[in-house]
Amino acid sequence: MRSLDTYLRAVGANALGLYADQEGFWQELDDASWVLIRNELLNPVWASVYLTDACGRENRYQFAYRGKPPPSPSFAGEPGAVSVVSFWLPTEFLEKHGPGRVRELALELATPLPFCSGHAGLSFNCDTSLLGVKQEVRKHCFRYPGMDIPDPNLSVWKVGTKVREISWLNFLGQPVLGELGGATGLRSRLTSPGTTVQEMEGERAVVTLGRWPEAGDTERGDTLPAYRELARVLEPWLYQEQPWQGRPVDEVVRRWERRFLD
Repeated sequence: MRSLDTYLRAVGANALGLYADQEGFWQELDDASWVLIRNELLNPVWASVYLTDACGRENRYQFAYRGKPPPSPSFAGEPGAVSVVSFWLPTEFLEKHGPGRVRELALELATPLPFCSGHAGLSFNCDTSLLGVKQEVRKHCFRYPGMDIPDPNLSVWKVGTKVREISWLNFLGQPVLGELGGATGLRSRLTSPGTTVQEMEGERAVVTLGRWPEAGDTERGDTLPAYRELARVLEPWLYQEQPWQGRPVDEVVRRWERRFLD
């Protein structure tokens, strides 16, 4: 709730205008619905909140939270289930306020959260569950390896304490940071110009890869060497999709997961 309030102060209370009700339909945000949303977020059992801008099409601003499923036999086969939260900004916000302000905001959002890992950077602004969207993203993603492909449902069910993504800002908590020897141990392994490791309270740290977030461009030879260096350091802890119900992992998915390693 503290992080959401921080986000609203940064983007303006009117940036978000719609929320998804319990049936999944978009409804207008008003005072009464904000009461419902705040009660939902403070619910100790499996909260689920989706908020987006009033347009409902561009999704320039978005807040999404999926709480960890409650302990029950139904979820016994999901030991990697976690809570996940995401905050979206349009690139216009970055261009207007600069990367320093965006990094400052990301730190403000992350500080109250008991995270194992997290990241912030450029991303394809889309819902990959919609028909045809994933195929469209695949036309461009390997050219621009610094672009994240959002998939909150995967994160909720599978990621556990693994690291899902290498990005401009990389938030690391326990147990990964401890196994790397803390912020000092991690810092000693990173030599790329512009890479910094900043300690955070609670045995956590944020790794920043340069002043600006970068998309890269493999067709022009821009393969993001600082991103590749961090990926090699974190390789033992990077999340990899697993076969499901006997079906092998999509080769394109595996190639994407290893784009900074191969």
